[in-house]
Amino acid sequence: MRKGLAMGHKLGVSGSTILSNPELYSELFWEQVEHIEIGEFPNGEAVDKFLELCKGKNITFGIHSPLLRNGSKYDLIEEVNYDSKYAWEQLESEAKKMSALGAKYLLVHFPYFKEEVEIDTDEIIEEGLKKLRYIQNQYSIELVCEPKLGLNHSSAGINYLNKFPLEIWAKYNIKLCIDIGDYIIATENEILNYISKWKEFIKVVHLHNIHYEGDRYIWIPVHPTQEYSGNHKVEEIIKFLSQSKNVTFVFEHTPETNPNKEFVKEGYKWVSSIIK
Repeated sequence: MRKGLAMGHKLGVSGSTILSNPELYSELFWEQVEHIEIGEFPNGEAVDKFLELCKGKNITFGIHSPLLRNGSKYDLIEEVNYDSKYAWEQLESEAKKMSALGAKYLLVHFPYFKEEVEIDTDEIIEEGLKKLRYIQNQYSIELVCEPKLGLNHSSAGINYLNKFPLEIWAKYNIKLCIDIGDYIIATENEILNYISKWKEFIKVVHLHNIHYEGDRYIWIPVHPTQEYSGNHKVEEIIKFLSQSKNVTFVFEHTPETNPNKEFVKEGYKWVSSIIK
């Protein structure tokens, strides 16, 4: 296992790299990796199989809600696919179950807005924070909020978080996940200005670059060659995020482009050297 990364950081792998396929779980246990973040399991048996594999490996794990595929993913603030009341009930149930099973955190998409709204978003976000704090305290599991792009790449949720008062967020003791891809798309060259406000609350970073296919985008592995090859440049972003303490950097690319394993490994080593 890798030890001694600066500032208490960890390197992790996301279940997204195998789309949480139980037949490919072994591919998540990268050499020297200390953490796995996973969600959207196909069924309860797949959850049990993953937990069994984790035993004895000295690896921590976090759950990216929803725990099971086709569960509520975006509905805590407004209905996207499910009623918000159901979404909160699901989250509380997952927190209770995964706390008992040893998950280090439960990551949720919050704040998520489909698009811009004409109401007081500060009030809506704080109402959500009250519920999140209750669940966190009730079940003794850390909740981590990941702000997300909305429909048609809408940056509404990320912008509403950016204007939310820091002192109010601090009252609720909720940590944040910065998804590099979502933030690049939402903020472009302003990304460091956006994330600097939240420096002390950043707990998890989702690492990937972006491959565009028309209106579609795909998460691809980060790699040093992207700094001069026409992709988005992420080295400065990773360096900045490494200034926070105890951050788990999670490699969260997806398999659509069939990334070369050596390419992925080189990116891993590169990130490790950046955050040392």
